[in-house]
Amino acid sequence: MALGRSERRSRSATADPMTLKILVAGGFGVGKTTLVGAVSEIKPLRTEERLTEAGRPVDDLDGVTGKSTTTVAMDFGRITLSERLTLYLFGTPGQERFWFLWDELALGALGAVVLADTRRLADSFAAIDYFERRGLPFTVAVNCFDGADRYAVETVQDALDLDPEVPVMLCDARHKDSARDVLIAVVQHAMRLGARRREPALP
Repeated sequence: MALGRSERRSRSATADPMTLKILVAGGFGVGKTTLVGAVSEIKPLRTEERLTEAGRPVDDLDGVTGKSTTTVAMDFGRITLSERLTLYLFGTPGQERFWFLWDELALGALGAVVLADTRRLADSFAAIDYFERRGLPFTVAVNCFDGADRYAVETVQDALDLDPEVPVMLCDARHKDSARDVLIAVVQHAMRLGARRREPALP
């Protein structure tokens, strides 16, 4: 049976909500688990294990000497941004020996957050290179740790040698509103790039 105009509008307005997958990546100890936990509306799934003496030769603790645990598989959380949009968050492990998991976690992702720490900025390069090679849209979020030097986003963008279109923002991964703003920025950036890629090429 054909639907009238008002019925079609009603059916469209109550369409199933959209779910999107976002990765939260970055170096070891940069705040990925903290960000997912701060913003998730469900109790986040965490796969943390205690750091041990056996891991000292391969785990660089410079700048994060107070850290006692590490993510060995992933963090998982969920946040509803609106009635129509829910994000599933997957935090990647930061240590190099667990990078083999990234390919599985990246499948079907809309985009990613690369968390950065100005005290260990070079730790961000691996995640940035990974997403650039895969063509996955990402936003760099500088986690403003207490006592860390603060820099303008333009300075961070230059230091990381980012394309001008890659958004860079400051955040506090401990605070829900700040983490939420980062995720919104990722979705908006990914949608802009997606729309641009769908535009027909000029003759």
